[in-house]
Amino acid sequence: MKSSVSEQERMAFNATKADTVEISDKESNYEIIIIEPGFNVWLQAVARPPGYYSQTFLENRNRLFVIEWNNRVINTLQFDPQLYQLQIDYDPLIDYGYDVNYKLYNYFIYFQRKYNQRLGPFAPRI
Repeated sequence: MKSSVSEQERMAFNATKADTVEISDKESNYEIIIIEPGFNVWLQAVARPPGYYSQTFLENRNRLFVIEWNNRVINTLQFDPQLYQLQIDYDPLIDYGYDVNYKLYNYFIYFQRKYNQRLGPFAPRI
């Protein structure tokens, strides 16, 4: 399943220094803090730039990814609890804004590519 990985992406995946990305929206009071070595580097150097995807596209993908992610958090015997630690509270009726959806979507892509996982029917491509 693993797609071809660029040198920049490989460097991000191999990062060991703590890397924190805060995903928040003041209007909805929604916040996720991702502490994942390499994610911020990957987001800046590898991910498609903001505006590449529509907010509707991001929301639809995030909805699918969150459902599968949360299922894996619950099913600790079937899925690695070190990878899937905390559930994500994502309500499709709330407008979290573009930035939250963009960063959350890209984290899912990063996660799937780095750990060779598949959270839905779509290959995690850049």
